[in-house]
Amino acid sequence: MNRIVALVAVIVVLLLVASSTVFVVDPRHVAVVSSSHGGQPTLAESGLHVKLPPPLQTTTLIDTRIQSFQAFDADRFTTSDKTELLVSPVVRYRVSDPLKLFAATSGDPQTLSDRLASLSRDALSGAFAKFTLSDVLAEQQKLTDAARDSLKETAAPLGIEVLDVSLTRVDYSSDEAQGVFKRMSAAREQAAADERAKGAAEAQQIRDDAMHRKDALLADAYGKAQVIKGEGDGKAAAIAAAAFSRDPQFYQFYQSLQAYRNSFHPGDVIVVDSSSDFFRFMRNPYGNAAPGSAASSTAARRANNR
Repeated sequence: MNRIVALVAVIVVLLLVASSTVFVVDPRHVAVVSSSHGGQPTLAESGLHVKLPPPLQTTTLIDTRIQSFQAFDADRFTTSDKTELLVSPVVRYRVSDPLKLFAATSGDPQTLSDRLASLSRDALSGAFAKFTLSDVLAEQQKLTDAARDSLKETAAPLGIEVLDVSLTRVDYSSDEAQGVFKRMSAAREQAAADERAKGAAEAQQIRDDAMHRKDALLADAYGKAQVIKGEGDGKAAAIAAAAFSRDPQFYQFYQSLQAYRNSFHPGDVIVVDSSSDFFRFMRNPYGNAAPGSAASSTAARRANNR
């Protein structure tokens, strides 16, 4: 019975040792086989392979597909015009030399992430230092190309081929954002003030033009009215002259009545010489004319009718 148990135990141990000497590599990876005695690591492609059992030999799988690296937090970078930005980069790469990568990182993914974070930070810092803020926003592809080329050189000793660098976030820091907001507000307020001043100037110009047109229209109308009035006065004077020339005595009588009306007002007390020629029609309806004359008769009739 003891022999059977011992045999089973030996068989199990042999199976475990045998299983640890056989390993399979899928097409997405390569395996680096390293020895505990410090020998040169070897590379195993996809397929079924045999090695010595641990700890004599160990295998480390390395992913040869295109991979992406992105830091958890945004980094701060300063442009050539001293503007601080928060940037979140994404680095796409693939392992071109697994043995170099194994020698540099011992196959530790965390070590690779730390090295890539440091190298990408240095590459982006150098790229941002060559661009102004406006260039960063307008020519972002040139900036990322410059960072990719720099990172490709520094990552080559790691056995890494950098394919692309992109930026998922480019933003102001909190202090810079507050300052930019204030500058934008001031600029908008200044633009609004300029527009209001321009509008006020245009409105004043419109009012001045309207006033000038009004004055011109009034002056033109006044001139035309004066011409028409002058023509009317001329016609009236001609008609009056034609009418009064038929009876000069009546014209004198009418003119004297108009003079009396303009000179005397109700309640006025006037002290004058009654023998004055001004009052001749008050003393005599004929104005000292001969009573029998035709003109005197006509003037007397008109005076009586009036």
